[in-house]
Amino acid sequence: MIKIEIPGSCTLALQHAVFDYNGTIALDGELDKTVADRLCELQKQLTIHVLTADTNQTVEEACKGYGFHVSVFSSGAAAAEKRRIVESLGKGVVCFGNGFNDIGMAEAADLAIAVLAEEGACAKLLTVCDLVVGSPLLAIDLLLKPHRLIATLRA
Repeated sequence: MIKIEIPGSCTLALQHAVFDYNGTIALDGELDKTVADRLCELQKQLTIHVLTADTNQTVEEACKGYGFHVSVFSSGAAAAEKRRIVESLGKGVVCFGNGFNDIGMAEAADLAIAVLAEEGACAKLLTVCDLVVGSPLLAIDLLLKPHRLIATLRA
Protein backbone atom coordinates (compact mmCIF):
# COMPACT_ATOMS: atom_id res chain seq x y z
CA MET A 1 0.00 0.00 0.00
CA ILE A 2 1.06 3.58 -0.65
CA LYS A 3 -0.36 6.25 1.66
CA ILE A 4 -0.06 9.83 0.43
CA GLU A 5 -1.38 12.84 2.30
CA ILE A 6 -2.29 15.69 -0.05
CA PRO A 7 -2.29 18.87 2.08
CA GLY A 8 -5.59 20.72 1.91
CA SER A 9 -7.19 17.93 -0.09
CA CYS A 10 -7.24 14.27 1.01
CA THR A 11 -5.23 11.25 2.04
CA LEU A 12 -4.83 8.55 -0.58
CA ALA A 13 -4.45 4.96 0.61
CA LEU A 14 -3.61 3.24 -2.66
CA GLN A 15 -3.68 -0.54 -3.10
CA HIS A 16 -4.15 -1.02 -6.85
CA ALA A 17 -2.54 0.56 -9.91
CA VAL A 18 -4.56 0.05 -13.08
CA PHE A 19 -2.88 0.68 -16.43
CA ASP A 20 -4.22 0.87 -19.94
CA TYR A 21 -1.73 -0.94 -22.17
CA ASN A 22 -1.41 0.51 -25.70
CA GLY A 23 -0.50 4.17 -25.73
CA THR A 24 -0.08 4.31 -21.97
CA ILE A 25 2.65 1.84 -20.99
CA ALA A 26 3.25 0.28 -24.42
CA LEU A 27 3.99 1.77 -27.83
CA ASP A 28 2.84 -0.13 -30.91
CA GLY A 29 2.18 -3.12 -28.67
CA GLU A 30 5.71 -3.21 -27.25
CA LEU A 31 6.30 -2.91 -23.51
CA ASP A 32 9.60 -1.12 -22.98
CA LYS A 33 11.95 -3.00 -20.62
CA THR A 34 12.54 0.13 -18.52
CA VAL A 35 8.79 0.63 -18.08
CA ALA A 36 8.37 -3.05 -17.14
CA ASP A 37 11.18 -2.79 -14.60
CA ARG A 38 9.61 0.32 -13.07
CA LEU A 39 6.25 -1.46 -12.86
CA CYS A 40 7.98 -4.29 -11.03
CA GLU A 41 9.36 -1.75 -8.55
CA LEU A 42 5.86 -0.34 -8.04
CA GLN A 43 4.49 -3.87 -7.67
CA LYS A 44 6.35 -4.14 -4.37
CA GLN A 45 3.76 -1.74 -2.96
CA LEU A 46 0.66 -2.04 -5.16
CA THR A 47 -1.14 -4.72 -7.15
CA ILE A 48 -0.59 -4.02 -10.86
CA HIS A 49 -3.50 -4.46 -13.29
CA VAL A 50 -3.10 -4.11 -17.07
CA LEU A 51 -6.38 -3.63 -18.96
CA THR A 52 -6.58 -3.68 -22.73
CA ALA A 53 -8.46 -4.48 -25.90
CA ASP A 54 -4.96 -5.56 -27.06
CA THR A 55 -5.03 -3.88 -30.46
CA ASN A 56 -1.65 -5.39 -31.38
CA GLN A 57 -2.29 -8.76 -29.70
CA THR A 58 0.97 -8.61 -27.74
CA VAL A 59 0.01 -7.99 -24.10
CA GLU A 60 0.00 -11.60 -22.89
CA GLU A 61 3.52 -12.27 -24.16
CA ALA A 62 4.84 -8.83 -23.16
CA CYS A 63 3.59 -9.15 -19.57
CA LYS A 64 4.43 -12.83 -19.16
CA GLY A 65 6.43 -13.59 -16.05
CA TYR A 66 5.94 -10.21 -14.33
CA GLY A 67 2.99 -11.18 -12.15
CA PHE A 68 0.75 -8.37 -13.40
CA HIS A 69 -3.01 -9.02 -13.51
CA VAL A 70 -3.79 -8.78 -17.23
CA SER A 71 -7.36 -8.43 -18.54
CA VAL A 72 -8.09 -8.51 -22.28
CA PHE A 73 -11.50 -7.78 -23.77
CA SER A 74 -13.01 -6.88 -27.15
CA SER A 75 -12.53 -3.33 -28.33
CA GLY A 76 -16.28 -2.70 -28.26
CA ALA A 77 -16.42 -3.59 -24.56
CA ALA A 78 -13.20 -1.86 -23.48
CA ALA A 79 -14.66 1.27 -21.87
CA ALA A 80 -17.32 -0.57 -19.90
CA GLU A 81 -14.98 -3.38 -18.84
CA LYS A 82 -12.25 -0.98 -17.68
CA ARG A 83 -14.75 0.95 -15.56
CA ARG A 84 -16.27 -2.26 -14.18
CA ILE A 85 -12.87 -3.60 -13.14
CA VAL A 86 -11.86 -0.37 -11.40
CA GLU A 87 -15.21 -0.24 -9.58
CA SER A 88 -14.84 -3.89 -8.53
CA LEU A 89 -11.50 -3.11 -6.85
CA GLY A 90 -13.22 -0.67 -4.48
CA LYS A 91 -11.25 2.10 -2.77
CA GLY A 92 -7.53 2.63 -3.15
CA VAL A 93 -7.28 2.65 -6.96
CA VAL A 94 -5.04 4.80 -9.11
CA CYS A 95 -5.47 4.47 -12.86
CA PHE A 96 -3.39 5.48 -15.86
CA GLY A 97 -4.63 5.88 -19.41
CA ASN A 98 -4.51 7.86 -22.61
CA GLY A 99 -7.63 7.00 -24.58
CA PHE A 100 -11.31 7.71 -24.87
CA ASN A 101 -12.09 4.26 -23.49
CA ASP A 102 -10.19 5.17 -20.30
CA ILE A 103 -12.63 7.92 -19.28
CA GLY A 104 -14.94 5.66 -17.25
CA MET A 105 -12.12 4.07 -15.28
CA ALA A 106 -10.66 7.53 -14.60
CA GLU A 107 -14.00 8.69 -13.23
CA ALA A 108 -14.23 5.60 -11.00
CA ALA A 109 -10.67 5.71 -9.61
CA ASP A 110 -9.50 7.55 -6.50
CA LEU A 111 -6.67 9.07 -8.52
CA ALA A 112 -6.53 9.30 -12.32
CA ILE A 113 -3.40 10.09 -14.32
CA ALA A 114 -3.38 10.69 -18.07
CA VAL A 115 -0.25 9.77 -20.01
CA LEU A 116 0.42 12.07 -22.95
CA ALA A 117 3.15 10.19 -24.81
CA GLU A 118 3.86 9.24 -28.43
CA GLU A 119 0.27 8.20 -29.23
CA GLY A 120 -1.17 11.35 -27.69
CA ALA A 121 -4.08 11.47 -25.29
CA CYS A 122 -7.80 11.96 -25.74
CA ALA A 123 -8.71 15.54 -24.85
CA LYS A 124 -11.91 14.42 -23.10
CA LEU A 125 -9.89 12.11 -20.84
CA LEU A 126 -7.79 15.06 -19.69
CA THR A 127 -10.91 16.74 -18.29
CA VAL A 128 -11.54 13.90 -15.79
CA CYS A 129 -7.95 13.14 -14.76
CA ASP A 130 -6.20 14.59 -11.73
CA LEU A 131 -2.85 14.90 -13.50
CA VAL A 132 -1.33 14.70 -16.96
CA VAL A 133 2.25 13.52 -17.52
CA GLY A 134 4.48 13.12 -20.55
CA SER A 135 5.55 9.47 -20.30
CA PRO A 136 4.75 6.20 -18.56
CA LEU A 137 7.97 6.46 -16.54
CA LEU A 138 7.00 9.88 -15.21
CA ALA A 139 3.55 8.51 -14.37
CA ILE A 140 4.91 5.56 -12.40
CA ASP A 141 7.44 7.79 -10.65
CA LEU A 142 4.61 9.91 -9.24
CA LEU A 143 3.88 6.94 -6.98
CA LEU A 144 7.46 5.87 -6.36
CA LYS A 145 8.40 9.46 -5.51
CA PRO A 146 5.13 10.78 -4.03
CA HIS A 147 6.55 14.23 -3.15
CA ARG A 148 6.06 15.01 -6.87
CA LEU A 149 2.41 14.11 -6.62
CA ILE A 150 1.97 16.08 -3.42
CA ALA A 151 3.58 19.19 -4.92
CA THR A 152 1.19 19.09 -7.88
CA LEU A 153 -2.09 18.32 -6.09
CA ARG A 154 -1.86 20.16 -2.78
CA ALA A 155 -4.39 22.91 -2.19
